[in-house]
Amino acid sequence: MATVNREQIEDAVRLILEAIGEDPDREGLLDTPKRVAKMYEEVFMGLNQDPKEYFETIFNEEHEELVLVKDIPFYSMCEHHLVPFFGKAHVAYIPKNGRVAGLSKLARAVEAVAKRPQLQERITATVADSINETLEPHGVMVVVEAEHMCMTMRGVKKPGSKTVTSAVRGIFAKDDKARTEVLSLIKF
Repeated sequence: MATVNREQIEDAVRLILEAIGEDPDREGLLDTPKRVAKMYEEVFMGLNQDPKEYFETIFNEEHEELVLVKDIPFYSMCEHHLVPFFGKAHVAYIPKNGRVAGLSKLARAVEAVAKRPQLQERITATVADSINETLEPHGVMVVVEAEHMCMTMRGVKKPGSKTVTSAVRGIFAKDDKARTEVLSLIKF
């Protein structure tokens, strides 16, 4: 995968500052292009990660009941405006044939997917599909709730509004009772 070209980002930020009528050589902005380039390298590091890699190590455990990791904080960047959105992801699955992943791997997968220019809907579906394809569980459910700065600081200007997306696979797509159990535990 490609690496971040810091110099190119620095040049672009300098051009943006000039385009909005700022002086990039003013004291407070002198290092801004470098800081932005370094930040972009960090916030977009997920471009070089495959969330499925976190599920390569599988443990065998005689457990075929719900596993839920909730309130996983994440930060991402809206691909339409390149401004942040942030929130919490809730990831649930029911293992099949004793195939379980380390709990931290669920959070790492969320982080890898979020750290790219992104849409919330894609984060939700990609995390669910990564788990479904690698662990082959009875079912997967991912719920993501986030506040989008593109709706808070520009456009409609509605701070505090949250967007909720879900992706359901397997038993959670077919069984209302199973889906309701997860949703009630997320709210708990």
